[in-house]
Amino acid sequence: MAPLKAEAATGRRRLRVEGVVQGVGFRPHVYNLASRLGLGGFVLNDGAGVVVEVEGPPARIEEFVTQLKAAPPPRAHLERVTAEELAAAGEAAFAIRESVGGEAETLVSPDLAICGDCLDELLAPADRRHRYAFLNCTNCGPRFTIIRGVPYDRPKTTMAAFAMCEACQGEYDDPANRRFHAQPNACPACGPRLALWDAAGEPVEAPDPVAAVQQYLFDGEIVAVKGLGGYHLACDASSAEAVEKLRARKYREDKPFAVMAWDVAVARLYAEIEEEELALLTSERRPIVLLRKHEPCHLPEAIAPRNRYLGLMLPYTPLHHLLFDDDLEILVMTSGNRADEPIAYRDDVAPRHLAGIADYFLTHDRLIARRVDDTVTRVFRGAEYPIRRSRGYVPLPIELGRSYERSVLAVGAELKNTFCLTKGSRAFVSHHIGDLENEATLEAFEEGVAHFREMFDVAPAAVARDLHPDYLASRYAQATGLPEVVVQHHHGHVASVLADAGYEEEGKVLGVAFDGAGLGEDGAIWGGEFLIVDRREYERAAHLKYVPLPGGDQAAREPWRMALSWLRELYGDDALRQPLPALAEIPARRRELVLEAAARGVNSPPTSSIGRLFDAVASLVGLRNAVNYEGQAAIELEQLASPDEEEAYEFAYEEGEPLVIDAAPVIAAVVADVVAGTAPEAIAGRFHNGLAAAIVAVASALREKSGPEVVALGGGVFQNVTLLEKTVPALETAGFRVLLHRQVPTNDGGLSLGQAAVALARLEGE
Repeated sequence: MAPLKAEAATGRRRLRVEGVVQGVGFRPHVYNLASRLGLGGFVLNDGAGVVVEVEGPPARIEEFVTQLKAAPPPRAHLERVTAEELAAAGEAAFAIRESVGGEAETLVSPDLAICGDCLDELLAPADRRHRYAFLNCTNCGPRFTIIRGVPYDRPKTTMAAFAMCEACQGEYDDPANRRFHAQPNACPACGPRLALWDAAGEPVEAPDPVAAVQQYLFDGEIVAVKGLGGYHLACDASSAEAVEKLRARKYREDKPFAVMAWDVAVARLYAEIEEEELALLTSERRPIVLLRKHEPCHLPEAIAPRNRYLGLMLPYTPLHHLLFDDDLEILVMTSGNRADEPIAYRDDVAPRHLAGIADYFLTHDRLIARRVDDTVTRVFRGAEYPIRRSRGYVPLPIELGRSYERSVLAVGAELKNTFCLTKGSRAFVSHHIGDLENEATLEAFEEGVAHFREMFDVAPAAVARDLHPDYLASRYAQATGLPEVVVQHHHGHVASVLADAGYEEEGKVLGVAFDGAGLGEDGAIWGGEFLIVDRREYERAAHLKYVPLPGGDQAAREPWRMALSWLRELYGDDALRQPLPALAEIPARRRELVLEAAARGVNSPPTSSIGRLFDAVASLVGLRNAVNYEGQAAIELEQLASPDEEEAYEFAYEEGEPLVIDAAPVIAAVVADVVAGTAPEAIAGRFHNGLAAAIVAVASALREKSGPEVVALGGGVFQNVTLLEKTVPALETAGFRVLLHRQVPTNDGGLSLGQAAVALARLEGE
């Protein structure tokens, strides 16, 4: 469209644009739109977003505002556009002005996968960026992982170390170019460069590091590849020998590996991909998506042992695309860390952290400002259902539905930790930190909190923490000196569902919070809870019957302990006389000691955990007596369950305040079926059917006592899609409205959001 002829200015308007509007080509978009309409004025970034002033005929100003709202740049997300009329200043030309500082209110873009235009350039032999691993534009490339401060300008990123060449500077300065003010803009002449190291971190001479790495991978070697937020460990996913070698070196016996496929066509060779799953896979966020494996899958079983699903992603950086060829169509691409450690991201320590695992390192000289793991997600009932929220999603906020005067910091729990900072109407849930069980992860947590506080200019008025005082996160909260808001674990889970779903209606909801462990108000270990909840408070309306948790945390690592505990509840002194082959594998003296400890209450706190009930059933059916990663027994029991099973085990109920749900009849039925030789798949199916029916039965019984019509399902057990598929439709058929997570995980990765929501509600009520 040719520029319109300038007319006498008759009006001027200032627009404040908030949302994801920095680092996504917003200013050149505004410049080009204003120029086409013949308007004067300017656009600039500041700490709160983008400021635009346009001057010209009122009709054209209206057209400018309409088009700006209706068609922003593809990677921008407009949250608010506010306008203010000004006196005309006689400004006929439109300009892009230098950024200004101020209070940080703007949203920072997540890292974005390579766009189609850049991919075309990457693969075009005649292009000056042909096979350049760091090309990008305003529509793609690193953002959050290179940012050191706001406004988002090159001097405040890790690209500040690279002075642009004349050609790149020309693109950067040209409003008509898609690289106008693309902060990571670079080319082979001026930008970051790849390097190849050996296992000790010493340089390896290679004219083409990528070609060398392809040969290493083809030969079965393990290569640490530096990505956006840290190092991946890569190997040829089609090679059983390479996959087993990576497992052995990483001491990761069973936990599934993520794989990266060259493209969608390759991905379809190994997994079923529905329309909604394809949309997630190919989005600019590029998460790992859990997809149902083809049967047979034609990948080594060791990639995802005893699991019907495959965690699959597509390449999201130029470097990833360069790694693939006709001989390497699918790669294992797992986090570059040792067990229980955060992902390696610093070049000076990565060789030491990954010593003995990686044969080679494919690295580069662009620093990573913030370590960020890959996001893991899936689709449930046509919509996203996240498992780990990180790269591509963070630091976009969760909208709280209303603005709060005070801000809070919520520190999450021990496992799958995230933290959350609130400001106004926004909750900034952090990237995945990991399990806060060691100094390295605690350091990553502390660095993340400091970075978020600075980036969003947040001064929290209070800190929210879990009821458990000995979590490292709780100790951190206590050391801040801020007023504390203590939130019971399962109240936090339900409040997280409400905040995630944007539920702002009056009245209370029924929260069903099922997980492995959370400290209860009575000192017991809760985990099978029905709570009548609002944002501030909760009432415990029902729970799974208490049984001893023999060995405390050790019971989560050895499911046979919970099997014995439930057998003792059912059979008393005859617990060891049941003819169960799985338990016979445990030495008799160990079984006797565990039962004795449970009977005497020695290191055996009472628990109502549904997660531990899953463990007990998994052990009884002979599936697993020891686990190699958190939740393994429950995950494998879900994978075992027959989808065609129609029978259901029945729970018993003890009336009272609260109502008590007794699983002893279920355990008795499991034992009877095991002794009778019933297929484990049928037993697992009957258990899932029975638990879903129990949820509906308890919810209905509570509703009859004037309980809520709205049910919120939260806690790590509800990562179990088999259970969800049976529970949600049954609740809806019974007349309930069901709320689920859609933005943050239902496991402890979403807990900080719930803690923050409770804290804000309590502070508001003071």
